[in-house]
Formats: sequence, structure tokens, C-alpha cells
Amino acid sequence: MLELLVIGLVFVIAPLWLIFHYATVWKRSKGLSAEDEATLEELRRTAEKLEERLAVMERILDDEVPDWRSRRHDTL
Repeated sequence: MLELLVIGLVFVIAPLWLIFHYATVWKRSKGLSAEDEATLEELRRTAEKLEERLAVMERILDDEVPDWRSRRHDTL
């Protein structure tokens, strides 16, 4: 009788409990937290700044070394 109880707990109750537990955890963490949104916004701003810097550097190189783009491809 005890063996049936243990088998029932291990093979029925425990998996169901795990499924419901993690389903609840997943539903709670479905959206972004305020901290995550702030971090994402900071990363977006940083990416925009880096993109602007890269564009400026490319313009400078275009003025100073007009064929720099073709030279880079020749060395690859």
C-alpha cells in the first residue's frame, strides 16, 4: 500500500506540481519589468550613439582616404 502511495506521488503528483509551478512562474514573468525596460532603453540609446559615431568616422575616412572601403576588401 505504501509503495502505491509513493509511486502515485512520484509519477503523478510531483510532475503535475512541477508543471503548474513553472506555468505560474512563466505567467508572472511574461512581461518586462520596469528595470528591464529601463535597461533596454539605455541599450537603445547607446546603440544610436555608436551608430552616429560610426557614420561620422566613415565620413571622415571618406574625406581623408577615399578608397579605404575597397582597400579593406582587398585584404580579406
